[in-house]
Amino acid sequence: MQPGCYTAIVTPFADDRVDFAGLARLTEYQMANGITGILAVGTTGESPTLTWEEHEAAIEAVAKQCKGRCICIAGTGSNNTSETMNGTRHAQEVGVDAVLLVDPYYNGPSSLEIRREYIAPVAEAFPDLQIIPYVIPGRTGAQLLPEDLGLLQKAFPNVTTVKEATGNLDNMRRTRACCGPDFTILSGDDPMTAQMMTDPTIQAAGVISVASNVVPKAISELVRLLRDGNRSEAEALSKALAPLFGLVTVKTTETTAHGDVECRARNPLAIKTLMSILGMPSGGCRRPLGKMTKKGLDVVLSAARKVQAEAPEIFQPVAEFFEVDIAGRLADTSRWEDLAYPDYEG
Repeated sequence: MQPGCYTAIVTPFADDRVDFAGLARLTEYQMANGITGILAVGTTGESPTLTWEEHEAAIEAVAKQCKGRCICIAGTGSNNTSETMNGTRHAQEVGVDAVLLVDPYYNGPSSLEIRREYIAPVAEAFPDLQIIPYVIPGRTGAQLLPEDLGLLQKAFPNVTTVKEATGNLDNMRRTRACCGPDFTILSGDDPMTAQMMTDPTIQAAGVISVASNVVPKAISELVRLLRDGNRSEAEALSKALAPLFGLVTVKTTETTAHGDVECRARNPLAIKTLMSILGMPSGGCRRPLGKMTKKGLDVVLSAARKVQAEAPEIFQPVAEFFEVDIAGRLADTSRWEDLAYPDYEG
């Protein structure tokens, strides 16, 4: 895959239905701000709660809009190889450039089984598509290991890239050792992108980003600076973006009648909450994801306000494309009063 910044685009909803007009606006916003490519219906796009009909319709819509303008990747992975084959076939028919195959979740195949019974059959059946394994054991409870990834790369010329979200630098270094210098490693963790790209034993080529849903121009620029070796400017931009990187998972401590509990707002809840605050198409998340706690909402607002105060140019593309007043929306309580639960116990 081409080095650069790819956005794992959210799936906007309206009245719990896929908002295709909103999806088209978000896709256009991404392309207008220099994104390398768009991943349609990945985990950030709430693939677990879309029907396959919705899944395929969203992929088709994004693929048609991206055609000839940027790379389109379709999320077609599942924990069912037959289902993945069917989804990949549809993705190829509607013109995507690549498919992303998340490690099979819950049923927990070994790395050997992931290679032989999941990635390999898809790579063999669709030789004209780039097949991108997505390694994220914290979500799936399974993991394609670097050794098996190296075997896949050797066996299939269309397996040349991995989305790496293990959070384990040693695993990433082992991937580079097993797969060689020409293999493309893309960060699957916004906060780790700079470290992955500057570590000479990893040499990541870019990122499949969550934060770029809101700030594609800034994330694309960060990747460009890192690839060009401009460390000082990259460090400054990365520092300015850090509050947004912290929104992938928002952890708060909540008080109940039985004691304190940790509450984790998992992706894409916080990023969609921010998009709603800023006036971008997003809608809420589909159940069982719900809303932020009030403390969680405060984390989102604090992060956005910090970015706006210290580096307002980062949000300027949002203001221009969606014709919104960023500072005003961050101060207007009526814009976000329905984005959090009234209290933890209620």
